[in-house]
Amino acid sequence: MYSHQSPNYQCPFCKIAKGIEDKQVITKQSDIFYRDNNITAFVSSHCWPNNQGNVIIIPNQHIENIYSLPDSLSHQIHDFEKQVAIALKKVYQCDGVSSRQHNEPSGNQKIWHYHLHIFPRYENDNLYQLHNQKYQADEKLRSSFANKLKNYFDNL
Repeated sequence: MYSHQSPNYQCPFCKIAKGIEDKQVITKQSDIFYRDNNITAFVSSHCWPNNQGNVIIIPNQHIENIYSLPDSLSHQIHDFEKQVAIALKKVYQCDGVSSRQHNEPSGNQKIWHYHLHIFPRYENDNLYQLHNQKYQADEKLRSSFANKLKNYFDNL
């Protein structure tokens, strides 16, 4: 339903969920801080000047967008979103969080696999004004954030 991926689409998020690292996938397995049978959560390969360590949650099975997302999986993703939001408050000591999710080209979806972003927010961080200043975070930076979140979830 409402598919925009090409017939030979090589999904980078499916590779992340399956533990595959290659040239197409910037995200490394060290960026992952949570995985179960249904979902995977990792620190995004891109960040914004004042909002480093943002998180992405994906279903492990390939689901292109929200229109095809089963309700039970949606509930699991959003229940975990709340846990991540609490973790960001405690671990990053941020002032708040923002979540967003995109569908279809007009909805600004760039990867044809459902994914939910969770951003740490800080007073006057100008996330939306600085949107065009996103950059690829290096592996060491991503890993440092992932390790903090992994430690948090391991100690719950």
